[in-house]
This record gives sequence, C-alpha cells and structure tokens, in this order.
Amino acid sequence: MRKPRAAKRMSDEAVKERTGRTRTEWFKILDRAGAKKWQHTEISAYLRDAQKMGPWWCQMVAVDYEHARGIREKFQKCDGEFAASGSRTLNVPMTKLFEAWTDEKVRRRWLPDANVEITTATPNKSLRAKWNGGKSRLSVNFYAKGSGKSQAAVDHMKLTSSAECAKMKSYWFKALDRLQEILEA
Repeated sequence: MRKPRAAKRMSDEAVKERTGRTRTEWFKILDRAGAKKWQHTEISAYLRDAQKMGPWWCQMVAVDYEHARGIREKFQKCDGEFAASGSRTLNVPMTKLFEAWTDEKVRRRWLPDANVEITTATPNKSLRAKWNGGKSRLSVNFYAKGSGKSQAAVDHMKLTSSAECAKMKSYWFKALDRLQEILEA
C-alpha cells in the first residue's frame, strides 16, 4: 500500500540562491511595504515590479508570506476557496481509466459511498461532477503516460475549510489506491 507524500517546503538556502534573499528577509520587505493588507495579486505584483522577481518565484514567496502571516490557510487558493487534489498514474489504457469514473457500476466498486453526479464529460480527457449533492465540485483530468499507462488528476473544489481539505486529500489518496487495485488486478 502506498503512502501519501509529505509536502516538502523549499529550503531557505534554495530560496536565497534563486531570489537573493531568505524567506525571513522577503517577509520583512513585504511587511515594511504593507503587504499584510494586500490581496495575493498585489503581493505578487509588488515582488515582480518593485523587487524584479521572476513570475514563479513571485507566486512561491507570496503564498509562503500569506501562510506565515495568517492571510491564507493551508489548501486555500488566492480567491479564498479551498481545494484538495490528488493524482495517480496507473498501468491501464486511458479508456479503461476513464470508464472507471464514468461507469457508475465500476465507480461504485472503488467509491462505494460517494454521491457523484457527472455534469460534463469529454471522453478520455476530463469530467466535471457535483459531489455530495453539489456541496462541492470535482474536476478530473486524464493524461496519457505512455504505452498502456494513464493518469487521473482529481481537483476537489469548493471545500469549506483547511481541515476538510486535509480530510479529502487523504480520502482521495485512499480512493485512488482502491481504483488502482481494481484496475490493475
């Protein structure tokens, strides 16, 4: 049985090597600029424009700052919504993986208690669904990963809190384990 990977935080040495400063130094700069009262896009723009930071690093430092200052919770997106994600690459063709999601009989084998209502589906590409009567939403994308391999990437959106995200992240990890056991048997 696989275990979830722990999220790794980039080291301060790596941040300094790539941006010229440590997180603590960036956080002091942002505090002095008044960033505690800014939206994510303003923080990122300030780092880009005033501090000449590259786009990827603007996002990374801005999100770290928001977490450190309590502006954003874990799993919270910049629009304030919460989402959890998970993915799995399986040794099965794309059509078989897609069918495991769209065929209710097959889906019930690995998501036995789930209340899923598929709203749109593009064969072997993606699907969108209501979860639990529409209280939250699923977006699932499918990717070919070579001969006889495919990946499902789940984004579970409109969750209510960071705690619910952590719960659903664990849920999806276990559900994708069950899916893998069924399809690769």
